Amino acid sequence: MPDHCDDALVSRVTELEIKLAFTEDLVDKLDAVVIDQQHRIDQLAQEMVRLREQLSTAAEAGTGAPAHERPPHY
Repeated sequence: MPDHCDDALVSRVTELEIKLAFTEDLVDKLDAVVIDQQHRIDQLAQEMVRLREQLSTAAEAGTGAPAHERPPHY
């Protein structure tokens, strides 16, 4: 009887170790995704700053599109 209990315990521990290994792998992959997304968010934020500066410069220079001109999609 003790051998059967030991085998069951070893099997359960082995199953838990396998699940832990898969979980660690998943966490590592998700961490990489989060890091990539943060880099992209940072890039987009910098691009927004540049676009706002361009818009402000264009507005100051008066190079905006005339109000009576149709947008190109018409």
